[in-house]
Amino acid sequence: MIPLRDVIPSRTTPYITITIIVINAMAWLFEVALPREVLPDFLQVYGVVPANLNPSTLVTSMFLHGSWSHVIGNMWYLWIFGDNVEDRVGHGRFVVFYLLCGIAAALGQVAIDPASTLPTIGASGAIAGVMGAYFVLYPQSRVLTLVIWIFIQVVEIPAIVLLGFWFLMQLVSAGEIAATASTRGSGGVAFAAHVAGFLVGAGGVFVFKRRQRVDQWWA
Repeated sequence: MIPLRDVIPSRTTPYITITIIVINAMAWLFEVALPREVLPDFLQVYGVVPANLNPSTLVTSMFLHGSWSHVIGNMWYLWIFGDNVEDRVGHGRFVVFYLLCGIAAALGQVAIDPASTLPTIGASGAIAGVMGAYFVLYPQSRVLTLVIWIFIQVVEIPAIVLLGFWFLMQLVSAGEIAATASTRGSGGVAFAAHVAGFLVGAGGVFVFKRRQRVDQWWA
């Protein structure tokens, strides 16, 4: 299932969401421009390496990606769900919220495989936090989704169903990886980061969200 857009228009311009997308795009283009023999060392320095954790990489890692599909997919999800969450929490608080979700996601991946020497990179943990916030704030929303199954069709799926199914898949995959992390390398998709980011976003948004203004009629 590939989400195309949601049905809730943002009341404000999502300056921070746009800025984050631009920064990620610029960082990716920088990675692409690096010589192939230099890139692995670059990712070791700026990605999160659980066995040799550098606190600063908890931030730098969430602006790096491993492929075109990785960065495009992440930014697409951020564009769909980020504007409404930013609208609800406010521009300044959205910056802090996004970074905290990304940091929590990275720490979740470290916790599941602390001996790993592979760098963890990507914005998906932070974006999972945004999705968790959307899940809580807009459960009644619907998401226009491309479904590829026997027939290709576009349908509207309730956000609570789409995001709930996505989270369940990440949780199951993270459990499978946790069960085998001690017997093999755990390279690939950082499912534990997705789970941690989503949970922190779903819970943390109660702290960050602004009160909605309710128009009242006085008799």
